Amino acid sequence: MSHCFILSSKVITFSFPKYCHSIYIIEIGKENFLKGGELILLDIFIIGILIDIIVGEPPVYLHPVVWMGRMIEKLKDKLGKKKISGVILTSIIIIAFIIPVLFLNLLPWLLKILLSSFLFSITFSIKFLFQSIIKAKNELESDIVKARLHISNLVSRDTSKLDKYQLTSAVIESLTENITDSIISPMIFFMILGLPGAMGYRVINTLDAMVGYKDEQNRSIGWFPAKADDLLNYIPARITGLLIVAAAFILRMDWRKSLMTMLRDSKLTPSPNSGYPMAAAAGALEIRLEKPGVYIIGDENNEPKTSAIADALKLSYVTVLLFILPIIILGVLI
Repeated sequence: MSHCFILSSKVITFSFPKYCHSIYIIEIGKENFLKGGELILLDIFIIGILIDIIVGEPPVYLHPVVWMGRMIEKLKDKLGKKKISGVILTSIIIIAFIIPVLFLNLLPWLLKILLSSFLFSITFSIKFLFQSIIKAKNELESDIVKARLHISNLVSRDTSKLDKYQLTSAVIESLTENITDSIISPMIFFMILGLPGAMGYRVINTLDAMVGYKDEQNRSIGWFPAKADDLLNYIPARITGLLIVAAAFILRMDWRKSLMTMLRDSKLTPSPNSGYPMAAAAGALEIRLEKPGVYIIGDENNEPKTSAIADALKLSYVTVLLFILPIIILGVLI
């Protein structure tokens, strides 16, 4: 069998023993350069996931998302606090990180695939997300002071006065919301638009995390990144919610309650998206998720015990597998 490349409208084949699938490498130039339609291939998807799971996050000095953050910090004060400043800031960061990605097409194919896989791996986070949640669970069970400090890095709320139930809720909320933001959304945009799409999503999501707040300092400059992030996550969040329901069914949790709670409570959060995975998980786990003074999702009479985090992790593992495995299987078969 053969493995096929499309390069400048010519087909090149070489022996590949187990299976054959098409890799689309579109020449840079003309309208293809503007579309950024290259590098959409199964190899990068699989290798990128393996890099994340086996190696994890790269060192700070090699991490493009850290570079994004530093650029945002340097530029946001210089651009002012108007809404147009947010548009300009977003445009600058997107251009700065997507243009280099487009030029990867000029590299030899093996180097291109390896470098693209590395860059794809930093647009999502499986290993780091789960490790952070496991660390929070362990600290909740042993030292609530350390737990409060660690969990404050996972959520935007003040954790200093939260009790163990509220901290547990915050951990589960962060986990389920980040299945969308940190895993499923960037992968969806990779499948649709290739590496430029995944990188563009990561830029928007990082901007939203840094300036997308409604406080006095960020209200105007953060308006555009926040709205863009809401738009990009609109469909992925709902897909995540449905996948959590399916995962609940596989794990013999209460999938009916998961679906019912998602349909009932998903719009209780200020975000138009985060409520879908959170409500689906709350229903499956039969617990209450609460941000004090803002919302209560799920079973109001059932505060989550620390052990619920372990169940939430199982639910999340299966949810992620339900998303990734069909993509790989279909990619190999097709």
